[in-house]
Amino acid sequence: MIVDERLTTYIDSLNWQIPEYLKNVEKEAIKQEVPIIRRSMQSLLGFLLRMRKPKAILEIGTAVGFSGMLMSEAAGETAKIDTIEKVPIRLKEAKKNFKKYNKTGVIHLYEGDAAEILQELARTGKKYDFIFMDAAKGQYLNFLPFVLELLSEDGMFVTDNVLQDGDVIQSRYAITRRDRTIHGRMREYLYLLTHSEDLDTVILPVGDGVTLSVWKEERVNLC
Repeated sequence: MIVDERLTTYIDSLNWQIPEYLKNVEKEAIKQEVPIIRRSMQSLLGFLLRMRKPKAILEIGTAVGFSGMLMSEAAGETAKIDTIEKVPIRLKEAKKNFKKYNKTGVIHLYEGDAAEILQELARTGKKYDFIFMDAAKGQYLNFLPFVLELLSEDGMFVTDNVLQDGDVIQSRYAITRRDRTIHGRMREYLYLLTHSEDLDTVILPVGDGVTLSVWKEERVNLC
């Protein structure tokens, strides 16, 4: 927990407002030990979508479909969502949830390796005005070039779970050997986002850490 847990619980008690069916999906996911976005992140994501009103949304990391359905509620009926997942058991649950809660006409599920699907989407010239990434943390660096190709000029790119429960600030020697590669790659990822000549990025200690990125005005004017 990055922020004091009691404070987070209090804020969530004020902010957390999702439909009853999503509460049931969250409850079942927790029961099955499937990681889904934390409640503070749910509130932030919903706020961003209601504010920006994107029409084309891309999600990298579907899991059981909770965040995709949450985004569909916040963005409204006219928004279309593409989401990517490769783990078979999670694909099965996501499909079941999308069908059960009438989301199959709003959310399109891509099955397979995210890097390959992102590359193919970029090749076809697809553009999204909101991209949410919550996938394998060690792959964020690999996904980034394709994500930026897919981000529209006025789009927003949101990445979840970037602070690794605070471990990202530790020396690599304070991290268990098995986690050092992901630790190093996440630090590099955050450096690239915050030092990009083209992106304006802020890191927020919400949930397990989130980045919000948009194109800098100078870069957009050159396009």
